[in-house]
Amino acid sequence: MSISNYKEYKSHLTEFELKNSPEDLFFEGDFPLIYEGQRVSVVGSRKVSDEGKRRAEIITKALVKKGITVVSGLAEGVDTIAHKTAINYGGKTIAVLGTPLNKVYPKFNENLLTNIKKDHLAISQFPENFPFRPANFPIRNRTMALISDATIIIEATEKSGTRHQGWEALRLGRTVLILENIMKDKSMKWPSEMIEYGAQILTRDNLDIILDELPYLTAKIDYAF
Repeated sequence: MSISNYKEYKSHLTEFELKNSPEDLFFEGDFPLIYEGQRVSVVGSRKVSDEGKRRAEIITKALVKKGITVVSGLAEGVDTIAHKTAINYGGKTIAVLGTPLNKVYPKFNENLLTNIKKDHLAISQFPENFPFRPANFPIRNRTMALISDATIIIEATEKSGTRHQGWEALRLGRTVLILENIMKDKSMKWPSEMIEYGAQILTRDNLDIILDELPYLTAKIDYAF
């Protein structure tokens, strides 16, 4: 069985997933990446620290090594690192845009998006000429959470939009993994709140075990198992 369009893809969603899915989805690239195998979102701050950059690369390399498609939002910082690292190490990546497919934000990722459209997958729920609004990005975070088996939060402040994806993923019954360094920052309340709702702490020691045990929540092809 293969799925060639979004309408057919939606027919394989659960009732709850369908309720939380975009009405329309526009794409360029390798559409089967959205349903074959496993996908994990790698997300975090736009103004990421040097340590955060290093951690994003380590996590993304680990996902690629296990054949997991890397999902991110093409934003500055962690998202850009995740996409580029996946590509550079021979993995697959999906860019979920907060803009229409014919718009690039940030502008400096224009070549990256072109590459993703050609050899990977770019998706957007916003039609051409849809206005640029800050509210688009929390909306696209829900879609990122929906198509991913897990979300890994690399780095995020108390006011970071990354939190939206974590909560959306938990609400959808997806795995949420928060890096240990975030939990050590006692100035932030959201990490411990997410842990109370089922998020897990991700460390260098448990990384391989957790990735090996990730459930196939989003694969829509029976023979993937």
